[in-house]
Amino acid sequence: MMSKNRKRLYEIIFEADTPAGKVFDEVLLGIILFSVLVVMLESVSNMRMRFPHGLRIIECIITVIFTAEYVTRICVVDRPFKYILSFYGLIDLLAILPTYLGLFFTGAQTLIVIRALRLLRIFRILKLSRYTRAGSLIVKALWDSREKLSVFLFFVLTFTAIVGTLMYLIEGEENGFTSIPTSIYWAIVTLTTVGYGDLSPVTGLGKLLSSIVMIMGYAIIAVPTGIVTASFVSDYQKRNTQVCSECMFDNHDDDAVFCKKCGTKLYVTDNKRL
Repeated sequence: MMSKNRKRLYEIIFEADTPAGKVFDEVLLGIILFSVLVVMLESVSNMRMRFPHGLRIIECIITVIFTAEYVTRICVVDRPFKYILSFYGLIDLLAILPTYLGLFFTGAQTLIVIRALRLLRIFRILKLSRYTRAGSLIVKALWDSREKLSVFLFFVLTFTAIVGTLMYLIEGEENGFTSIPTSIYWAIVTLTTVGYGDLSPVTGLGKLLSSIVMIMGYAIIAVPTGIVTASFVSDYQKRNTQVCSECMFDNHDDDAVFCKKCGTKLYVTDNKRL
């Protein structure tokens, strides 16, 4: 069981339902965005020449902050190794590792790209708002709709294959449709309303078929949107942002008392019931 202080730190760091937790996430989000900006500036040669020491000092300060946060997260969870080996635990480690490697190994600054992985941390920090919540619901809606989307995708691929073959027969190689795969590429570009313009029909029949494909493109785009939206609405308001201290699972129902993955009792905040 957690001590009172550890429990308080846990709620601040892992929960976005308390005022202190929201402030912590907002501050950390600002630091993350600033650190990513520094990473980007380090890739600009003029900036490196004008502020060679300034950017390095700022990076060291940010790394110290992230290190303190990383160590604190390890200390407040019940199973540290579970967090360390989790996806975000590895991201947290990669966010600070390149700077420390740069102190011991020559050329380790090539790992600057790895530090940009801090961007992935934003999806956890944004848990304080509706964006991550909505994002996770969209992912679940896509997963729940995978069978319908697969059938729809099969239909689209079949349709483009048929249209591409017809266009190859109508226009022929002399008009740029040199093969059936090339014609299928044209059909996909036209159906998705991208319209690169590198291929276009010349004959009247080809233009008629092209017009039909373009019109169908607008209708086809609406189909997966409706499928995902229906699944999204059915799952809406069924989850909360409680994070299990044992397994780090955060996909719980609003009235959940225990983690539905490992059965651990969820820690509560002032605005949630046990």
